[in-house]
This record gives sequence, structure tokens and C-alpha cells, in this order.
Amino acid sequence: MKGVEFIAGIGGGSNIYVIDGELLIDTGTGEYFQETKAMIEKAQDVSKLKTIINTHCHYDHSGGDKKFRDWLGATVCAHEKDRKTLETGNGTRARLFGAVPRVVTVDKKLRGGAKIKTENFSFEVVHTPGHTPGSICLYESEKKILISGDTLFENGVGRSDFEGGDPAELRKSIEKLFTLPITHLLPGHGLPRSNGINFYIKQLLVQNMV
Repeated sequence: MKGVEFIAGIGGGSNIYVIDGELLIDTGTGEYFQETKAMIEKAQDVSKLKTIINTHCHYDHSGGDKKFRDWLGATVCAHEKDRKTLETGNGTRARLFGAVPRVVTVDKKLRGGAKIKTENFSFEVVHTPGHTPGSICLYESEKKILISGDTLFENGVGRSDFEGGDPAELRKSIEKLFTLPITHLLPGHGLPRSNGINFYIKQLLVQNMV
């Protein structure tokens, strides 16, 4: 997709998306920072890549924040309800990956409804709690793109049994996503998928898979 660079998750880390060479969505665990850095530099000029957005606070999506911020001189953004977890390391689930929790200052707190614009895209922050209290998705209404973090996967939904998770809230979040016309799904894990996304979400709800 023009303007969207997809970097598949490495070693348990999340997918990473670079939007218009301006936004970096999630940073993986950071264990493969050098490899990821090389891929990004090969694909584009990084001089405008100054904003990092975490879809939520878990280590597999945010462990690389500090390394990427130091490299890019970027601003780290996350939903206000996940800020404390990122800034203390408590609840990031780093030890599940055999790692020590990493802390990072959240420079900008996000709220549902906030707009994030790049040269070719205008994303709205959609607050989708359930996986974590501050889980978010990014929705582009004109191009019908959803960057879903761990709220919605290529095949399934994120877990709600970790600390801060809530199955009832997760279902409400999935129901909220069902109301959005979506053509392109860019999940936190697994491959992007296009077309039939709303039918797919409906099936998840009807079959009580969330």
C-alpha cells in the first residue's frame, strides 16, 4: 500500500508500520533494533520520522521505544491510560519474553478522537480497551484503513486475561470497530488483510470468539 511500510514482527515482537515516512507505529521488543533500523533506512528517508505511536503498553510493541527515540529524536505517544505502565515498566509483560522491563517517558498522551495527520493520511485515535486499559487503534476513514494493534488480529482478537485486561471491554471495543467501514486491516501480529473485514469482525462477534 502506497505510503505504508509493513515490517513483520521478528522474534515475538509486533509488526511495525511506517506511515509516509513520518509515523512509526509500535517498535517491537527492541531486540532486533539494528535489523529493523536497516530495513527502514533502506526503504526511505528518515529525516521526517519524528513520531512514535504505541498501540498499547506491552513489551512486544514498546520495548524498542527508547532505542528508536534515541535514533530518530522522535516523540513517544501512547494513550493516557497506558502511560504509567510504559513509564514504570510494571505491567509491560517483559518477563514473558525473558527480558527486563524497559521504561520510557511518554511525551504525548493520546485520547480517543485525536487526529494524527501525515502527508497522505489522516488517522483518528480509537480507544479500544480490553487487551490493556489504554489500547488504541488508528482509523483512516477516507482510505478505510485500520491499524489495530492487539485489539484485532489477522485471525482473532487479543487476549484479555493479562493484568489490566477486561473481556467485557474488549467485546465492546470489537463492536465499536464493527461500525467502521474497513477495507484494509493492519494488525499488530500476523499479515495485513484486505476486503471482507467487517464480515470477519461480525463472525467473531456472532461466534462469541470475543
